[in-house]
Amino acid sequence: MRSVIALQCCCADGREAASLTTYSLARQEERERRQLDLRQPHVASLTEFVLSLRAQYGLSSEIPFFDPLDGGVNAKVLFLLEAPGGKAVASGFISRDNPDPTARNVSLISEEAGLSRKLTIAWNIVPWYVGSGTRIRAVNQTDITSAMQALRELRPLLPDIKVVLLVGSKAQKAKEVVDNLFDVPILGCPHPSQRVFNVWPDKRNVVKEIFAEAARLAAG
Repeated sequence: MRSVIALQCCCADGREAASLTTYSLARQEERERRQLDLRQPHVASLTEFVLSLRAQYGLSSEIPFFDPLDGGVNAKVLFLLEAPGGKAVASGFISRDNPDPTARNVSLISEEAGLSRKLTIAWNIVPWYVGSGTRIRAVNQTDITSAMQALRELRPLLPDIKVVLLVGSKAQKAKEVVDNLFDVPILGCPHPSQRVFNVWPDKRNVVKEIFAEAARLAAG
């Protein structure tokens, strides 16, 4: 049985998004509800940013939106992963509620580490889907170099960031650029995929400790 994460967020129609299950974005009705929240004040400029990127690169769902249940422009902790996976493209959001084990692990470990969702926002070093229509590939240096301008454009939209988590080895290849852009503590973090945890179970505790450090830095 899937775990339940208690979340509190007031959305566009005033409802409380409480007790959402992980994988909730597998449901069409939930995806439609979040689409309605993309113009909320805390995320409206980020929605415009995504639309601008899509127009610039001639893409659409290959660049998913920021999740309006996260902190948006008020976030203090930025998760930077590698690139959107197929589940993010399908749901339309970079979100811990996507129906995949990595998203579930982020949600569960954040709660265990005391890292409140409203303090966080998730994005990718390469903001568009890479690979074929059926299978994602690893990003390469050409992808990362091409994507750095998008990250530069994102930076002014996130004025309150106090710490950046570079999640996974590919994201960590952009550390120098990220460090120059954000001028805040940069934490490297193992990728929280179930595949990684199955091979190296101790890395789950490492991820939890890094998430807890991010929470402390955000509070400070």
